[in-house]
Amino acid sequence: MTRQQAINFLVNRPADYARMLGFNKLGSLHNGWIIDMVRGKDDKTLQASRGTYKTTSVSIALALIIILLPTKRVLFMRKTDNDIKEVIKQVQKILTDPHTQYLIKCIYGVDLVLTVQSATEISTNLSIDNKGTSQLIGLGMGSSITGKHFDRIFTDDIVNVQDRISKAERDRTKTIYQELQNIRNRGGRIFNTGTPWHKEDAFTIMPAAERFDCYHPEIQKIISREELEGIRQSMSPSLFAANYELRHIAVENALFETAPEFFDNVELLRDGIAHIDAAYGGEDYTAFTCGKRSGDILYLYGRMWHNHIDTVLDRILADSERLQCAPVYCEDNADKGFLAKEIRQKRPGLPVRGYHEKENKYQKISEYLRKWWPNIRWLEGTDPDYLAQIMDYTEDAEHDDAPDSAACVCRLFDRKRLDNYQSVFGGGAM
Repeated sequence: MTRQQAINFLVNRPADYARMLGFNKLGSLHNGWIIDMVRGKDDKTLQASRGTYKTTSVSIALALIIILLPTKRVLFMRKTDNDIKEVIKQVQKILTDPHTQYLIKCIYGVDLVLTVQSATEISTNLSIDNKGTSQLIGLGMGSSITGKHFDRIFTDDIVNVQDRISKAERDRTKTIYQELQNIRNRGGRIFNTGTPWHKEDAFTIMPAAERFDCYHPEIQKIISREELEGIRQSMSPSLFAANYELRHIAVENALFETAPEFFDNVELLRDGIAHIDAAYGGEDYTAFTCGKRSGDILYLYGRMWHNHIDTVLDRILADSERLQCAPVYCEDNADKGFLAKEIRQKRPGLPVRGYHEKENKYQKISEYLRKWWPNIRWLEGTDPDYLAQIMDYTEDAEHDDAPDSAACVCRLFDRKRLDNYQSVFGGGAM
């Protein structure tokens, strides 16, 4: 292959190049996306349904910029430092692939060498930078960007489920996105990819999005109608609308309309109690809630897993001990007390309280969790999916494990039960 042929191949047929590397799901739609990412001039926002290989397309584009535009300095930003590492690693694999090495040899007449290769940075021998700046730097949103300057900036999924449940997180994301304008070099460009999560998220201050929802003909080549219907059945209507239809809908008959409020002092949970809503298979989730009451305020922490209780019990007990929340409550309706017995065997000194649940879930959630909701504060680090399930809860909700567990904790702390709780457990947890 001649030098010009190699350049033309990478510039005009990036999806063919990607399939040559093993990314077999990329087609003509992605070819257009990648060309725009590499060669476009103006700021751009691309929204597409989840599962449509947006991030894969970004990783191909980042590698091509390193190859074809080696003097450009690129920032890749995602929500956290851990989020960016997988993409940086993928770009490294693309650059060191034998097919890439061959094409670079055709273009430059040299073997590609990664002169900087870390979890967050890449540079090659194609670049000559007296300042020693890497060609590609990956940063989470918590990293400092002061004093840095880039020719190209890619944001990928900097809006996520945390922005859906927290106004403070939405405001933080907007502030950081606005700061990116100050570190973009003259003539530089910001390219945003992701899916919307809230009507007031950071996409509202980005350029108007080019949108590819789940009904777009090109997207239907990637996600079949049958697969889409399965996805629709597995999540709440509001989540499906946001992540696949790229629109926001109000959750009809939702019990919890106000956003949750948070606190960051873990000591406020110390000497609280814990509750497990266990899953034993099927579509149920295992939910875990810790809580402590202080006056009229309930301090809560929650986690949720789409797993059988046996696979997550050790993590639950570790969290209970870390937060020093006990007794651990678990109902015995489904397992005849087996879970409580297993916890006693695993943690002989940890108090466990089994109970038989008689109250209807919707009634319990409506009465206790809804009543306490304005006075609940959630520990920072509470599972966003746990909170999202609560925010989406209605009487007809497909899943109710998180709100059920939270409601059980609220019921224990409710004033009607306060005296009973103190007499049994000495009042230390109150």
